[in-house]
Amino acid sequence: MKQYQTRKHVDVAIVGTGFSGLGMAIQLKNRGRDDFVVLEAADELGGTWRDNHYPGCACDVPSHLYSFSFEPNPDWSRMFAPQAEILEYLRHCADKYGIKPHIRYRARVDSAHWDAAAQRWHIRTADGKQLSARVLVSGIGGLSRPVYPDIPGIESFKGKQFHSQQWDHDYDLAGKRVAVIGTGASAIQFVPQIAPQVSQLKLFQRTPPWIIPKPDRAMRWAEKQLFKRLPATQTALRTAIYWQMEARALGFVVDPRLMKLAERWARSHLRKQVPDRTLRDKLKPDYTIGCKRILISNDYYPALSRENVEVVTGGPQEIRAHSVVDQDGHEHEVDAIIFGTGFAATDPIGPLEIRGVNGTDLRDEFSRTGTEAYLGTTVAGFPNLFLLTGPNTGLGHNSMVYMIESQVAYVLDALKTMERRQSESVEVLRSRQETYNETLHGSSAPSVWQSGGCRSWYLDDNGKNVTLWPGFTWQFRRKTARFNAADYQLSDRSRPGVAAPGKPAAA
Repeated sequence: MKQYQTRKHVDVAIVGTGFSGLGMAIQLKNRGRDDFVVLEAADELGGTWRDNHYPGCACDVPSHLYSFSFEPNPDWSRMFAPQAEILEYLRHCADKYGIKPHIRYRARVDSAHWDAAAQRWHIRTADGKQLSARVLVSGIGGLSRPVYPDIPGIESFKGKQFHSQQWDHDYDLAGKRVAVIGTGASAIQFVPQIAPQVSQLKLFQRTPPWIIPKPDRAMRWAEKQLFKRLPATQTALRTAIYWQMEARALGFVVDPRLMKLAERWARSHLRKQVPDRTLRDKLKPDYTIGCKRILISNDYYPALSRENVEVVTGGPQEIRAHSVVDQDGHEHEVDAIIFGTGFAATDPIGPLEIRGVNGTDLRDEFSRTGTEAYLGTTVAGFPNLFLLTGPNTGLGHNSMVYMIESQVAYVLDALKTMERRQSESVEVLRSRQETYNETLHGSSAPSVWQSGGCRSWYLDDNGKNVTLWPGFTWQFRRKTARFNAADYQLSDRSRPGVAAPGKPAAA
């Protein structure tokens, strides 16, 4: 079998092996494009579903939708698949579509510099190796880099501490006094798993999340057989789930007042599961539902009602050698601290240094514009660079895989256009990018994320939504259905480095 890992020059370099990177690689392969490499920092594929393996880790989107449309899995064990099963699904996809020979493991990308004369990206990995590529596709996920809180004394703690993404399975929690800092999507999954094991659990909660019931269940044998024999039935289920979730955008973006219906549902869930009024008051949010990520769980509230669990409001004030101090100055002695404090979701490129035209650093560009891209995919001044799950492509209501497949199709059409027009590079026009983002952020302003009275990881330090798509996902798919050359400068292959405004693709 032909190997691609050792090539020094490739047509396309893809960074990451999560849903984005593998989805891009598979579609290149399906179109007969073999000249590509997938650069993976770890020694195994899987992205966020490889890295997050804490107890109880599972998808919060039904798995029949949270999967590639071209590779349905009739054997999901549950409506919401656990982490290990999703990781196995990604391995299966890489095997079936012949992607593994293209993957270069332990190849963390440190930098990528655009060479205008050669019309190529020069890429350097952490081990000092170099390669070049005509096209660079970033599949770095937004939920891949853990964030630790800035708490005084965090370095002085003498016990065990780790982030939920970096779970230490060798550390025995049985009988330990444990502090959990953070009450986001990860914490509500692992807290119910560890609460019965520990002697004491102190949950430090800065802001309570809105939680609704999780409609999870085991998939029946008969259902799996039906999906295998009549694939159209699984497609119908996927479609039904999609439109059910898509309807949530009405409250998120169109009219946040509609979120009152969801609030009543969430309040009822809280009342039913937490009979103690004092605890219930601690867990009652004071902002509009949807402003922060809506969480789903059937066992989080019951876990907090256990005698060995205490909810400490206000978050930690200080960490000492053997304790955590709350906002009232009370000291809580603990043996271990687990951080469920989320990820650097507003940073789409992580530690990667990307320098475009004239050596401009993409970080500096994002600092200047406020983390913006055209269709969340391309950035002015950075030719032949495509960002999957880039700025404002995240979702609060539907499956990210749908968005990823939309972007992949857009990139493929861009490559096809470049071939048809005999162009070595494409670069989005700055004027087009600015107009697009003015419209996008105008649409985002009245959304529940910016008008709901909370501060979330969806927003940057200036309160600007740089993470979520402010609309229906079908609208994004329609916008990315065709690569419009008029939005770009396309270089002339006969004169490398010379670009002219693009003409309509049909010209």
